[in-house]
Amino acid sequence: MKSQIIKELGQAGILLPQLVADGLAANDRIKVRLSALQAASQHAQAPEQAPTDLSPESRAAGIASADLAALISGAHRTTNGRLAAPGLPKLIKDIEEDARAMIRAVAGGRPAEGDAAEKRLAAIRSAGLLEAGNDVEFARVARLTSAQETADSLHRLVMDLHKALNRMAADCAEEVLDGAHVYGLTDADRPTVAAFMRGLNATRALKFDHPGLDTMATRSGDRLLIQNDIGTTDAHVMVIAVKDNAVTVTYTDVHLVRAKFFIQLFDSFAAHWSGLDRHSAAGLGEENAFFLVTGQFEVDGATARDDFLAALGAALVFLIDWNKARKLLRSWVAKDDATRILDWAARHRVGHRAFLQLGGNELLGSAVRNAAPNRIGFGERLDQALGRNAAVDFLKGALRASTEGLMAGRSVRLVRDQIEADLVRHLDRADSGPLAIVMRQLGLAHDVAAALARHLAALQAGRPSEGKLLAARAGRIEQKADRIAIEARQEVTRLNAKPVIEALVDRAEEAIDELEQAAFIASLAPDHIGGKPLDALCELCAVAIAAIEAAASGLAAAAEVPEGRQADAEDALAAVVRLMDTEHAADTGERAITALVFAGGFDVATSLSVLELARAIERATDRLAGFGHLLHQHIMTDLSA
Repeated sequence: MKSQIIKELGQAGILLPQLVADGLAANDRIKVRLSALQAASQHAQAPEQAPTDLSPESRAAGIASADLAALISGAHRTTNGRLAAPGLPKLIKDIEEDARAMIRAVAGGRPAEGDAAEKRLAAIRSAGLLEAGNDVEFARVARLTSAQETADSLHRLVMDLHKALNRMAADCAEEVLDGAHVYGLTDADRPTVAAFMRGLNATRALKFDHPGLDTMATRSGDRLLIQNDIGTTDAHVMVIAVKDNAVTVTYTDVHLVRAKFFIQLFDSFAAHWSGLDRHSAAGLGEENAFFLVTGQFEVDGATARDDFLAALGAALVFLIDWNKARKLLRSWVAKDDATRILDWAARHRVGHRAFLQLGGNELLGSAVRNAAPNRIGFGERLDQALGRNAAVDFLKGALRASTEGLMAGRSVRLVRDQIEADLVRHLDRADSGPLAIVMRQLGLAHDVAAALARHLAALQAGRPSEGKLLAARAGRIEQKADRIAIEARQEVTRLNAKPVIEALVDRAEEAIDELEQAAFIASLAPDHIGGKPLDALCELCAVAIAAIEAAASGLAAAAEVPEGRQADAEDALAAVVRLMDTEHAADTGERAITALVFAGGFDVATSLSVLELARAIERATDRLAGFGHLLHQHIMTDLSA
């Protein structure tokens, strides 16, 4: 009666906020009922699959869940190939009534839009799509729920009405609270809305110039309703119902993978989610499906409730253009890693919108063309060129550089230069993988040389030493070194590393071969070698060990040069100098041993073993000297980059 009096007085506008709230409530109901119709169609066509449970969604929308459960579980295909289900006529009638309730709400504030919507509903009804028979064609279900742009449907009408209601709600808002259009709030509602907006406003800037994130809040009966339109996608909406300290989140999305991503952002909260993958429309394909997800979060205190609301608000900006960013990243890394990067960007409040706005794919393509034209081939993924972890790390850096650059007002050129420089650093680090394998080679060379030194020291001290064991140990180490060299060459090829690194692998492998040969000769040498020849061999072996240690020291320092550490460059070059000095010392030692043998009256076995052993050790130091020259080339290339 009061409503009628107000209308007669020409003040119907005062009823609009409640009318809008009723229309939005009807929107919640019709979405669940359309989902139930889709679920019934799915179960009838695939009865071997468990029927979809819409109980949480039903309760959130104020619908008796038992009726919908009976309808879905009892759905079946008739003998003439139609869909039948208990309560099907009532469901279709309720769907039409919800649509009319939404039209009434729109017509209350925007008569022209309401009239147009009424004509569209009449056309849908005239086409026989809303006839409430005991069975219906499966094609009719598809037509009722289709969101295709090319043809009108009830689903399309509902989405358009929903957008109109959102605009009306903004127009009739009593006030703006921290950026949210609100009306009909109680004093207790205001801190709750403020908590949600605190989170939303903390990350809102990360959408940059993209539209979206408009928020509306109203009191509807015993619940506070908060709604956000997120971006521009029709079926991408979040509605939050708050009753005391209980929060119900209803989230709709056209992309299942994004819905899963959204849920995972709240893994630190004890929220219960349902309906994640239960609403794809049979026969329509992914492009015409929408997914409805419901979350329940109930706590004892308002503080924890408000923390959850703030987290919900803060997460929304990371959903805008999310699938676009995911598809872009998937062309550079594996799809799981693309999602992992976006998850990192959301949790660290970096986001992806700046990256897209500054060019996205062109940013990365330009970096590859300018910084690594010969290292990364056309169409080659970054994880193939850099390795998986390095590629993920680089792309995280690209997202961060884009966000920080756009926030600071830097030019696209400057951001691009920063990304290119970071790509160069990652390519240099990619070389560190094979370098680490080369370091393992040097470690094995040191093992052989040390074993040889212990054998000679035992002979020098007059202690027994088993030459066969020495030869066997050196042989096993040499075989292991060969396997490592193969691994290193494979890594060089996979990472497209600098050619000089493979040359380093070759020199290290050759040094090990010479040392293994020296160990073999030592195992055959007479036990009575002693005096000056043995002393000279011990000294020569110590020189070889010093050469290996200088090579390892230089390699370790060289690996840090790309990071721009001047001290490491100086250490690496100093190690190369020491390596050259040891090679000269080995030459001198080998010649001294040769002169000693020719001047002394040694037996043939002693003379041959001493000479061949000295020559093998000296050849190993020659190979290490070659290693040093290559290392110097590698260091100077990095310093000039």
